[in-house]
Amino acid sequence: MSVLDDWRFRGLLHQTTDDGVFDRLENGTVTVYAGFEPTASSLHLGHLVPLLNLRRLQIAGNAPIALAGGGTGLIGDPSFKDSERPFLTRAELDANVEGIGEQLTRFLDFTPGAGAARARLLNNADWLVGLGLTEFLRDVGKHFTVNQMIAKESVKSRIERDDVGLSFTEFSYMLLQAYDFLRLHLDFDCTLQLGGSDQWGNITMGTELVRKVAGAAGAGITSPLLLRADGSKFGKSESGEQIWLDAARTSPFVLHQYLLNSDDAVTPTLLRYFTFLDHEEILALDDAIRSAPQERRAQRALANSVVELVHGASAAQNAERAGEALFSETIAELDEATLLEVVAHAPSSNWSKDELARGVDPVELLVRCSLANSKGEARRFLEQGGAYVNNQRVDAATTVNLSRALHGKYLVVRRGRRSLHLIVAT
Repeated sequence: MSVLDDWRFRGLLHQTTDDGVFDRLENGTVTVYAGFEPTASSLHLGHLVPLLNLRRLQIAGNAPIALAGGGTGLIGDPSFKDSERPFLTRAELDANVEGIGEQLTRFLDFTPGAGAARARLLNNADWLVGLGLTEFLRDVGKHFTVNQMIAKESVKSRIERDDVGLSFTEFSYMLLQAYDFLRLHLDFDCTLQLGGSDQWGNITMGTELVRKVAGAAGAGITSPLLLRADGSKFGKSESGEQIWLDAARTSPFVLHQYLLNSDDAVTPTLLRYFTFLDHEEILALDDAIRSAPQERRAQRALANSVVELVHGASAAQNAERAGEALFSETIAELDEATLLEVVAHAPSSNWSKDELARGVDPVELLVRCSLANSKGEARRFLEQGGAYVNNQRVDAATTVNLSRALHGKYLVVRRGRRSLHLIVAT
């Protein structure tokens, strides 16, 4: 299947400045770049879309450039942002670029063995930070009118809001990004820029500058922004925390669980964007969502594929096992750190070791853990076989004591499928 057919199947193609660029990509002769703003020392889940797009094109024989915005990061991209980003220092940006660079090596081949398709990691601070203002205004600014710049949707959305406005600093961002494309074209014969649909205005400025200054045909391709079923941006947890690709910030287990809980409506898109599963397998998983949604086969395939891409096969297997342990007796096999991660969102309470050593009536246990509203309701749950301690079923005659504790101090009390409470013996 051609590059274009694959992108169409996956829904990755939103806009392009040149329909013929896919013919060139098919030949594996294009140097293509995507930018990554180093606002943190880690990329997040949303960055996987442009990053995996670069990887898809490298597999087809094209040469990717991952451009870290160490220079543009000093300014901040205003595109469709509600307010100006806080400024980062040069030292902070340099540290973030270093962290991002390490992550990029997991997805792109930077080794000589890649031949003409070898990836490059560049930092636009190398040419932007030392660029003189008068030189920039004369050589770049003269090619664009203010009328043209304020007509861009990404800028217009801020200018039309009296409560926010747009600083001249942010207004200049699109010129800096356009200059990036020109420099990459002149220095590395780069002829294509990738980005999200919110970058269309910035990308077209770059293609225009390449045409005016170098007399060459630069091209741009955008992909749709990735949204949740409710229309909000994908990649944040319910608490609003970003889902990071750095295991120290977002563990493989949390990433796995986040994707495993993806809404049925958005999962087909995520399978196309975030995985290299073949088309037939993806279509089969689409059918599984419709025919047996309770099995969550598609979400499981998605979670396993993404965690393996980001953290490796072993991490994916461990994350899946930890998730399964939440509802099986294998919870006793988890190390302490993983156990606490698995039950991190469950309510918890501290109980004295002395009390637990004496033993606790299971009816009282369910009530005190707020898993039953009354002793009568607790007895009913126990009679129906719906109460568990460390995923072992308990009945009304079972005394719960410290001998059951995991790692000598944890009792995971569960009622039904999802209602959990963690008891910590102190």
